[in-house]
Amino acid sequence: MSDKNQPGKLNVKRDGHIGIIEFDNQHKFNAVNMEMWQDVARAIGEFTEDKNIRVVMLQGAGEKAFVSGADISQFGEKRDSAEAQATYNAAVEGGYKSVFNCPKPTIAKIRGVCMGGGLGLAGYCDLRFCSDDAKFRMPAARLGLGYGFDGLERFASIIGPANTSDLFFSARIFGAADALQMGFVSKVLPVAEIESFVAGYCKMVTENAPLTVAASKRTMIEMRKAHKDRDLEVVAKMVAACFDSADYKEGRTAFMEKRTPNFRGE
Repeated sequence: MSDKNQPGKLNVKRDGHIGIIEFDNQHKFNAVNMEMWQDVARAIGEFTEDKNIRVVMLQGAGEKAFVSGADISQFGEKRDSAEAQATYNAAVEGGYKSVFNCPKPTIAKIRGVCMGGGLGLAGYCDLRFCSDDAKFRMPAARLGLGYGFDGLERFASIIGPANTSDLFFSARIFGAADALQMGFVSKVLPVAEIESFVAGYCKMVTENAPLTVAASKRTMIEMRKAHKDRDLEVVAKMVAACFDSADYKEGRTAFMEKRTPNFRGE
């Protein structure tokens, strides 16, 4: 358990080809302060530039929470005026957008509490897996907060307009079974299995051809944009690069030789 006198922090780790972002503010259920939001963008930037990293996994420290939302102890200092609120919002949006636009797959491993900003953060990841003890909530209506267009649009794209309306109108707490039924998470695991499952899934992704995965991820990013803003030329170039790559040759050869391919991302 973290020291109650210590502010929350972001733990940035590497495990082979897996980049790990861990929210560590355990005595506050991993509530995120402004500095942590800023560090998210920096960590994503580092993993983007690191060619050895092929997938990014987000998690909460400890066993009780993924992220419970914003650290309200900062509200008086960091959000006490319109100017301060704008600075704070910029940090949060920067964190969200860095995850949303990360060129590498992003996976949220959710245990325990996932509420408010944590729910939004998980929603900006490509995939979400949770343990059966997970608890979710969007409490904006209980706090009098306004939630921006981009955030609601993202939720609606994942779980549909009706489910999004339900979560934002009711501000209710819901569990893993509801999250799975809505399509917010892809799989629910027993607590004892979530760690090994997500680690295994991330490893599976890292063993695939990086250029192919990158082209697919970029396609998904472009699909989120309005038609007029989509850069289909860059997608076509990335797809063509797959066929020109040494990995394509390696993949074909490994298939013929009935062995596991060794992809190098080139």
